[in-house]
Amino acid sequence: MPFGSSAYYSQYMSSTPAPSSATISQLKSSGWISRPIKEEIRLNAVTKIMAKQPLFEGVLGYEDTVMPQLENAILAGHDVIFLGERGQAKTRIIRSLTGLLDEWMPIIAGSEINDDPYNPVSKHARDLVEELGDDAPISWVHRDLRYGEKLATPDTSIADLIGEVDPIKVAEGRYLSDELTLHYGLVPRTNRGIFAINELPDLSERIQVGLLNILEERDVQVRGYKIRLPIDVLLVASANPEDYTNRGRIITPLKDRFGSQIRTHYPLEVETEIAIMRQESRAASIGDVKVTMPEFMERIIATFSHQARSSSHVNQRSGVSVRLSVSNFEILSANAVRRALRAGEREVAPRISDLDALASSTGGKVEIEALEEGRENGILQQLISGAVLTVYKELAPGEMMREVLTAFEEGAVAHAGEDISSGELIALLTQIPSLMPPVKVLTGGDESPAMLASAVEFILEGLHLTRRLNKDASGSKATYRSRS
Repeated sequence: MPFGSSAYYSQYMSSTPAPSSATISQLKSSGWISRPIKEEIRLNAVTKIMAKQPLFEGVLGYEDTVMPQLENAILAGHDVIFLGERGQAKTRIIRSLTGLLDEWMPIIAGSEINDDPYNPVSKHARDLVEELGDDAPISWVHRDLRYGEKLATPDTSIADLIGEVDPIKVAEGRYLSDELTLHYGLVPRTNRGIFAINELPDLSERIQVGLLNILEERDVQVRGYKIRLPIDVLLVASANPEDYTNRGRIITPLKDRFGSQIRTHYPLEVETEIAIMRQESRAASIGDVKVTMPEFMERIIATFSHQARSSSHVNQRSGVSVRLSVSNFEILSANAVRRALRAGEREVAPRISDLDALASSTGGKVEIEALEEGRENGILQQLISGAVLTVYKELAPGEMMREVLTAFEEGAVAHAGEDISSGELIALLTQIPSLMPPVKVLTGGDESPAMLASAVEFILEGLHLTRRLNKDASGSKATYRSRS
């Protein structure tokens, strides 16, 4: 199936079918107007803003910071570079820009570089229009295909981005000076669309020079041939600030040609982090096992990430990605499922004892700076305990704990851990009736055994961390008793 055929693009069907115009004359009769890419995006952004619709779906936490800057850049018609640490939704935002394109765009049929039917630039398109005039055939391209992306690596070449002479076409008998010998690179193939370069500082400086014409003169040149292609693209790039200043650099003339530079950031509020976790994580329930995530456990995961971002024991230059929260959310649920399967339970809720599982999902995402070898696990446990303590102080009804402590002072002992079933933890509610009121507050009225058991463990651990109960831990088991 040829790349430029209508059948090819029909694979990318959207909510509306492609327009029926099949020739330039039919296109003119339909009233279609050709606009530069930036003007097209501006007009569609204006429509969305006036309708009070979000420009991008699924991007949370940037409503009052990044988004106003991005809207300004779009309305100004700027090329944009995003600066931010890993896991700050830079790539998601860039890819979402396609939603501001017209749903369908006409091109000269068979064009490799999305030639405008009213202003063709490639030799193939110019020859076809010259031969057939307004009867020249056109195809329709869906906006999803008007996006190109390249991860910048040191071995990226000009040929990758701009193009190169195709030796096979030369071998077929064409002259080197013939434009038809060109094999177009990624940028020309994204003509009349959006082209993104991720991790721009990793692109070698001599290759960055090759982008200068694209940003300013809006054309490309291939080797030494007198071939000028006026390319219409919106160029968007991303960079890690650490790379920006140290590992690599963006050459000054190139930085100067980007109209706007926008700094991203990690979620400022725990609630935002929780919303992202819920949005991005995989469904926790598996088969017959239903997983319910308590609010306090969600807050512990989110708070853990926030505290890691401010900890002196964590390398802040590498950042603490939101992916950490998502991975921890998923691994916590997975450990709860594994525990339920072993215990033969069909409903389960993650508990404090499941937090030990975070070591595997955290290890590759947080760079812990420990002065002594082997202290990484200890620092990780400190961060987890700090998160539990913070959430306990925020959510636990402290005025209800006096009677609970009295019961322990009178000899009550509680056992918790991964091997303790929900039924055994719930039995504590009968032995210590004063536990029930604070448990109900934490569960929001949910009286399922799994939720009640999770709340009981949370209260026990919170009382220990506030130094009101002793805790004897052995492996995955823990025993809580009075300090007196």
